[in-house]
Amino acid sequence: MTENRPAKPQTGRHNLDPHLERYAARTAGMTASEIRALFAVASRPEVVSLAGGMPNLAALPLDTLSAQVGEIIAEEGLVALQYGSAHGVPALRDQICEIMALEGVKAHPDDVVITVGSQMGLDMVTRLFCDPGDVVIAEGPSYVGALGSFSAYQANVVHVAMDDQGLVPEGLREALRQAEKAGQRVKFLYTIPNFHNPAGVTLAIERRAEIVEICREHGVLIVEDNPYGLLGFDGQIYPALRSLDPDNVVYLGSFSKTFASGLRVGWVLAPHAVREKLVLAAESATLCPPTFNQMIVSRYLASHDWKGQIKKFRENYRERRDAMLSALQQYLPAGCSWTQPEGGFYVWVTVPESVDTKAMLPRAVTARVAYASGTGFYADGLGSRQMRLSYCYPTPERIREGVRRLATVLESEMDLGRTFGSVRARTIPGPETPSPDTV
Repeated sequence: MTENRPAKPQTGRHNLDPHLERYAARTAGMTASEIRALFAVASRPEVVSLAGGMPNLAALPLDTLSAQVGEIIAEEGLVALQYGSAHGVPALRDQICEIMALEGVKAHPDDVVITVGSQMGLDMVTRLFCDPGDVVIAEGPSYVGALGSFSAYQANVVHVAMDDQGLVPEGLREALRQAEKAGQRVKFLYTIPNFHNPAGVTLAIERRAEIVEICREHGVLIVEDNPYGLLGFDGQIYPALRSLDPDNVVYLGSFSKTFASGLRVGWVLAPHAVREKLVLAAESATLCPPTFNQMIVSRYLASHDWKGQIKKFRENYRERRDAMLSALQQYLPAGCSWTQPEGGFYVWVTVPESVDTKAMLPRAVTARVAYASGTGFYADGLGSRQMRLSYCYPTPERIREGVRRLATVLESEMDLGRTFGSVRARTIPGPETPSPDTV
């Protein structure tokens, strides 16, 4: 017998991961997001967390849901606890079509694929369309979970600026022209048109048809991510991009924000040919989404006033949004500005040039407040003057206290900047709003 020897010569460096040489090249793009790394600290009870996007589920009718879950087990347990179709439960797909109809979407249940949260749908779409080196156009800033999927499949992200009316059409045109000039393959535009995560802005209605037309002219698919669309504080529901061009828009939806995030039930509505490949991708990823969870959602939609429940969520989040905006106006120092969300979970704050929000974060946590640094929402390292503040989960009182603590940290950082000189800041494309001094 020969003794075992290492596959490669030793270099004198001790590798903590003995499997390092075995990984696929694409794993180099798999890194923990800044936000996930923050959660362990932000979840401490003494810290006011304005960082995470956890829905506030206190308004859910838990007694009713508990009884419904018992009924499902008693009446349909042998089905609910068994394997199911990768396509999803038919009754739920019918109900999803009714929900999307509120946004002007005409869909057939056969073109709906149930996923384990919309994140799975986003991952599958990226997997189906993106080869290494392909380009994805996305708003700047963009959802951190999307950036993680794009990076994992070695796609290159090109950010397009937003303003307070959402994605700027001329910026999209220019990005596509530049990509074509450079010989790059743009696979799709990824966009969150309603109550954007993290920016909080909403794509203006008059821009929607223009953006759809730009993508059609350039032969670029649109991936529309819409988890917050029913959470407008004035009850307004915006027309989905999918309603404007069914053949060129893949729509991602989720029950995580309008019902229960822990059930992890989302969906993809895709053009028919794409649907076929999505079902195959779902089979290879999970075999099938959990039937039990889907049946809970379906029973809830069939027997509960879910529209009334969403109204309660909207009122809950509007109260928290108002507390956030009021506290920002009261406490944040001059030179800061922020977006004015009309729905959803988030406010996007821009700070003076002397402040680096990523560098400031440990000092904020020491002061018992947490936020998400803007750098986590860009693929190119920008965002050091921005931060995302989430108002969805804390009480209004906790929100006000968190902003007060944050303002104290900001004042200290600005004092350091005045004493030792400003940090050179890069120009950040993103939503622009008046400063609190001019509102």
